[in-house]
Amino acid sequence: MPRNWAGTYEYRAPRIESASTEEDVQRIVREGGPVHALGTRHSFTDLPDTEGTLIDVSGLTGGITIDEDARTVTVAAGTRYGIVAGELDEQGWALHNLGSLPHISVGGATATGTHGSGDANGVLTTAVRGIRYVGADGEVHEAHRGDDDFAALAVGAGAFGILTALTLDIQPAYRARQDIYAGVSWDAALADLDALTGAGYSVSLFTRWEPDTIEAVWVKTRLASDDDAVSDTLLDGQRVVGVEGPLGSGDNITEVGGVPGPWMLRLPHFRLDSEPSFGEEIQTEYFVPRTHGAAALDAVRALGDSIRPHLVWSEIRTAARDDLWLSGAYGQDVVIIHFTWFDRPEEVGALLPPIEEALRPFGARPHWGKVHRFDRPALERVHPRIGDARAVFERLDPEGRFSNAHLERLGLREAR
Repeated sequence: MPRNWAGTYEYRAPRIESASTEEDVQRIVREGGPVHALGTRHSFTDLPDTEGTLIDVSGLTGGITIDEDARTVTVAAGTRYGIVAGELDEQGWALHNLGSLPHISVGGATATGTHGSGDANGVLTTAVRGIRYVGADGEVHEAHRGDDDFAALAVGAGAFGILTALTLDIQPAYRARQDIYAGVSWDAALADLDALTGAGYSVSLFTRWEPDTIEAVWVKTRLASDDDAVSDTLLDGQRVVGVEGPLGSGDNITEVGGVPGPWMLRLPHFRLDSEPSFGEEIQTEYFVPRTHGAAALDAVRALGDSIRPHLVWSEIRTAARDDLWLSGAYGQDVVIIHFTWFDRPEEVGALLPPIEEALRPFGARPHWGKVHRFDRPALERVHPRIGDARAVFERLDPEGRFSNAHLERLGLREAR
């Protein structure tokens, strides 16, 4: 059976069918039985799995349609963000943000509340103005921003249908640069976290939870002009040039060192034309209210000695609040604490309970597509609208065609 992109989860579905058109999706859904969408396989759990048929929508790409008057772009759900970004930039347009990997599909990323970074930037789903999906009846349905069900469906985790197309907000193209700062101490960071996360349009803190310093602060600055100045200092850290960034200096990394370039080659960490990240990895991620960000980081920092041997990197980012019921940033500005682990499932599994216990006082919410230990009661404590979203999913799919063990375990669907 196929595995996820990192090779750390093997899908168990007895049948996989590929879809390259919306009509293909309809045909497969109408055949009956449980179904679920499988995209670019960037989830790290059984979230997209099923006891029936997996519909591989990675070939659902089609055309990219820009409406300049409405300032929108409509794309097929299987299209990778890097492809959309390249087409938009050629036409003088841009998205508000991108994730660290441009390889992820628009449908899968928005359905799981995936994000980039930036104090004022919403998760990627906040750009979604409308969706098309094949429902349990095999028919094509649409939902648009402002519709009654949209706040439940936008971050829908595949729980109600198969996304076939999305319409996203766009804006005029812009340029950006990336700079790395080193030497920022934990004392300075926790005393004024906002100064770090607000130092650029998009900011990432990279750490292995060493006792004294954050290893690197990666600042992406949106430019009005290529000669815009940036500071040489950040709290008690210094801008560094001529050394590799926290993810190395390979050909798969977007250009750092303060070199101006188009937004779509600066906002992601990795290049679309190369293999991303490290591979053979497990990922975990939690959203905590930004008001508790420093305290939450300090709580995880206390576990550093047990975390460090199994960790590739932790990345700390931010996102602005939104009104999407299942978004990690629903109703609150957030600090997002990410862990990229070595492929050591037993060791990682043993580390998650103490990490989640440390973050529990701060109302941490897990990323839907990454490994965590939350169950239905734990999620109901931190997601105030999960019951409302579940009711929408049950109404649209009363027979549970799109349900699976993962969704039922988390309470996104009722148990069957």
